[in-house]
Amino acid sequence: MLLRVAQVSGTLSAMGLLPKERSFFDDFDEQGRKTVEGCRAFLALAEDFADAGTKAKEIKSLETQCDSVTHRVVEKLHKTFITPFDRGDIYSLITKMDDIMDFVEAASERISLYDMRTSTKELQDLARNLLQGSERVLEAVSGLRNLKNAKLVLEKCVEINRLENEADALLRGTLAKLFREEKDPISIIKWKEIYELVETATDRCEDVANIIEGVVLENS
Repeated sequence: MLLRVAQVSGTLSAMGLLPKERSFFDDFDEQGRKTVEGCRAFLALAEDFADAGTKAKEIKSLETQCDSVTHRVVEKLHKTFITPFDRGDIYSLITKMDDIMDFVEAASERISLYDMRTSTKELQDLARNLLQGSERVLEAVSGLRNLKNAKLVLEKCVEINRLENEADALLRGTLAKLFREEKDPISIIKWKEIYELVETATDRCEDVANIIEGVVLENS
């Protein structure tokens, strides 16, 4: 179904009946690439808090770029006659993808704002998990362009769900260790917020996977 709609849209564009512009799939791919870039930058921050302010600004810039992609897609939804799949799914997909970087940026901003000096293995493990999830999101969303590979796309969604479950377990263990070993209540508050922001970003990866899975099952 997606392929047929894309063919019709391409034909209408060639006839001059639709404006020649970036496709929604191009926007999804761009959002996915910038999200991976942002998660990779966050892992670099998690591995070394030196110059955290500069690293946080880089992540903020990427988050702002993701916002711009989201605004472009939402605006396009109001102007496009034919969409590749359900408008509500397009809106949900791009906004949930945008949410990933919102939480990544929030976590990096807290690290800088709270003047955190030393990272932890737990944060690095969560950041590594998140990067893997974002990479699978990019692969899955790129697969929407051609649903001949629907099975592969669904496999990526399953992997994202697995990574989110892993992140849940990591967070539980991390918080247990934090409350068991940290004596300073202020430090507990700071670290708990940072850890939970990162894990929430993995939740949003799962949300994206669920939307993609629904689109694939409805249109393949």
